[in-house]
Amino acid sequence: MIHINWKESPTIKTVTCKHADASKYLVSNVLTVGNTYEVKNETEEYLFVVDNTGKVGGFYKTYFE
Repeated sequence: MIHINWKESPTIKTVTCKHADASKYLVSNVLTVGNTYEVKNETEEYLFVVDNTGKVGGFYKTYFE
């Protein structure tokens, strides 16, 4: 259950949101285009970042630069 401590874990890198246009989910509520976010964990397909709500959320890498 490593995800419980992700918010307190050190930041791996920072990324900038390039778009929030999702076809299936409402991403624009938690990501703002142009904002920089701290990456807490990364997989092949997802980045787990601290979003606008202050919580760690998993998003496709396509949303970020």
